[in-house]
Amino acid sequence: MAGIAMMATASPANAKWLRADTNNFIIYSEGSERDLRDFAGKLERFDATLRYRFKIEGGKDPNPLTIYLVDRATDAGRLYAGKGGSNIAGFYRPDPEGSFAVSNREDYVLKGTPQSQQTLFHEYAHHFMRRFLPGAFPAWFVEGFAEYYSTVDFTKDGKAEVGKPAYGRAFGLLTMPKIPAETLLFKRPLEMRNSGQIDVYYGRAWLLTHLLYNDQARISQLGTYVDAINKGVDPKKAATDSFGDLEKLDKDLNRYMTKPLTYRTTSDAIAIAGPITIAALTPAQDAALPLRLERLSAGDDERMMRTRDALKKLSLQFPGDAGIWYEIAMCEWGLSDDKRSKPAARGAADKALAIDPAHVRANVLLGEMLMAEVEDKKDAVAADWNAARKPIILANRTNPNDPMPLAAYYRSFVNQGMRPPPIAVDGLARAFQLGPEDIGTRMNYAFALANNGKYDSAIALAKIVALDPHDGGNGEALLAQLEDMRKSAEGKQNDDVENAAKAAE
Repeated sequence: MAGIAMMATASPANAKWLRADTNNFIIYSEGSERDLRDFAGKLERFDATLRYRFKIEGGKDPNPLTIYLVDRATDAGRLYAGKGGSNIAGFYRPDPEGSFAVSNREDYVLKGTPQSQQTLFHEYAHHFMRRFLPGAFPAWFVEGFAEYYSTVDFTKDGKAEVGKPAYGRAFGLLTMPKIPAETLLFKRPLEMRNSGQIDVYYGRAWLLTHLLYNDQARISQLGTYVDAINKGVDPKKAATDSFGDLEKLDKDLNRYMTKPLTYRTTSDAIAIAGPITIAALTPAQDAALPLRLERLSAGDDERMMRTRDALKKLSLQFPGDAGIWYEIAMCEWGLSDDKRSKPAARGAADKALAIDPAHVRANVLLGEMLMAEVEDKKDAVAADWNAARKPIILANRTNPNDPMPLAAYYRSFVNQGMRPPPIAVDGLARAFQLGPEDIGTRMNYAFALANNGKYDSAIALAKIVALDPHDGGNGEALLAQLEDMRKSAEGKQNDDVENAAKAAE
């Protein structure tokens, strides 16, 4: 936390965080403006490459991905894992406040592109898949897809080179015990017995993806396999129907590793769509940004309280900054029940809104606090709930393209114990459209669809979560619940038909 304390005392003389805005990204970096502009251009070109590959329309994204570039890979690892650190050099998190990714600016090159670039391209590939590619994908392909596209590079004239080797996986692939194709197809990475096997899993997933994308004998099999998975075919049947004998697939995979790998270069240069604007942060924003990142990454009360206390000290230096008071409120509200001070959280939120009454996220937070108060009341009436919704409605009017107020408005009716009205369901649908990668919004929308009898659509959404390699098992439980709802509805429908037939006799 010494580094956080140092950053909290930033002044105009030593302010160093810059912000780049592009069509699809908000990027924060402490590096030079030239480096940030170059990096933003590469990232936009990478997004354009993926859109070109999958025929996804471009344009200005109303809900761009936020990216934080820290100094070193170890800094990203500490943010991810806390005090002990981690060997993770970057990470991606679909967050209700807005999805974000963390990577680093180290220029370490094993072979090919810098590892920091590969890390961020890997994480952005996850985001792109979740946001833009419909359908459920098995765990191995989720990771194989991200690894495959992580090595994208660009020629001097801007052409994209796709499918270059993932040299960072060479050690695991060549020296560690191989994971059979059958194990790879039906297991998640966290089911591997140690970190070495997890590394092999990622490498084999990349290799299988590369094989299926480039081997002429198998190039059509991946689409057949994914279609079968999404139609509800048993995973083992889907695999054998699509790939044939899995032992032969394993042998083909081993042989493929010994061959020179080909990659493809686009015939035309990939253009950077839209402008790239770069601006320095205000002194208050500069000092608060690493603390915001610490809050977003914190996974326990201890880290959250340390961050809150650092923000409180910062508020003495910048008492008129609404963003700092909002961060304090979020830290306090984010603590577990036995550590949280509701009055302190409310006080910080009120200060943020006194400075900036239209602060979108502070208004959403105030609405959440008011709803919690109403839930605690034994004699709550509809007028209490309507009052709690007012700041959420204001937040939506201030920024109609922010998914957070839309999702909060829908949840307010669920918390009230009533069926959300059509306007709330429509708002949730819009929130899902803006940020489909957020699991909470996705599952709420799935249940909203199921409650309106659209079970197939609901189950399709839940299946994506259930197969996600980063899901801890909640997706499978929610998928089972939706399937039970469909069976129950079908049973009731059959009963109604039988009763109607009997009545007609």
